[in-house]
Amino acid sequence: MGGLLGRAALPGLLSGPRAAGPNLLARPSSGGSSWTRERTLVAVKPDGVQRRLVGDVIQRFERRGFKLVGMKMLQVWEGPNVVCSSRAMIGHTNSAEAAPGTIRGDFSVHISRNIVHASDSVEGAQREIQLWFQSSELVDWAEEGHQSSTYPA
Repeated sequence: MGGLLGRAALPGLLSGPRAAGPNLLARPSSGGSSWTRERTLVAVKPDGVQRRLVGDVIQRFERRGFKLVGMKMLQVWEGPNVVCSSRAMIGHTNSAEAAPGTIRGDFSVHISRNIVHASDSVEGAQREIQLWFQSSELVDWAEEGHQSSTYPA
């Protein structure tokens, strides 16, 4: 995260939910809000699993208003500016430099045991998501309820 946004922007990015929306790659919204729909891949690393922090990581993304659209032991989150926001929520790679209130600032004990991986760009997210998920394994959330090729209506 380093110089991505700076510490001044961190409180705003860590607070309050925002509306989110849906496809495997980032795509423009059709009507409604004007944001480009983004997805990002998040992986709780073995040290986070061992320390039973998976639920805490998921809870922070849900509280932020992002939609969990795919999960194995990896998660695909979707929402406006989700790549940049998730990097801010997670914090600096080096736990010694991660701000309090970030996932790494609160839970990481060392740079080599920093709890979670998240995509560093929209392009990186697209590449990582395609490595681990088929499009049929991702939920396409609609405004009312959701639609999924895994569990057809």
